[in-house]
Amino acid sequence: MDFSDQRLSYEKGQLDQQSVPESPFELFHSWMNDAIEQKVQEPYAMSLATCGTDMKPSVRIVLMREITETGIVFYTNYQSAKGQDIAENPNAEVLFFWHELERQVRISGSIAKIDADKSAAYFQKRPHDSQVGAWVSQPQSGEVANREVMEQTFEQLQADYPENKEVPTPEFWGGYEITIDEIEFWQGRANRMHDRIVYTCDSDDSSWITKRLLP
Repeated sequence: MDFSDQRLSYEKGQLDQQSVPESPFELFHSWMNDAIEQKVQEPYAMSLATCGTDMKPSVRIVLMREITETGIVFYTNYQSAKGQDIAENPNAEVLFFWHELERQVRISGSIAKIDADKSAAYFQKRPHDSQVGAWVSQPQSGEVANREVMEQTFEQLQADYPENKEVPTPEFWGGYEITIDEIEFWQGRANRMHDRIVYTCDSDDSSWITKRLLP
């Protein structure tokens, strides 16, 4: 399959370095709200890249569940492949891509578990069957003989924890926060003359330095 002749001209917007806010969080909030208003499907979905001591990068889609004052939060199984990578190398990068807006945002920074009580509070907000499903994926990414084994485990857990019974929060499940060190905003432009503005956190005073990158 040859896609070398397939291309689009991006002409929906622009990004001017002189008019961006001092804080990247203000711009990130604005772009996220634009994506929501344009009815982008799951605009909070992001590609998460991690790399353990084996030096082999891994990437997968996860869902951002919160924007904090310092970063972003997502939830997962701590014993998953991504959890193992994070334990070995607490640095990560995520990518949001909103095709409808011809925009992408790259975020990189350090990553750490959030408070267990906060994880538990979020877990109890999830739909009941999603809570049950979290217990099925143990260990997440582990090999399973077939789907029937998964289904049987799920049905047994549903019987153990009916709708009127609280599903306990697994100790192996919870949230991570990526504290942002650098965030790049990309706006597609015609003729591949894309706008790229990157914010870098100054470690001395936590202020943000902006610069334009070549496309």
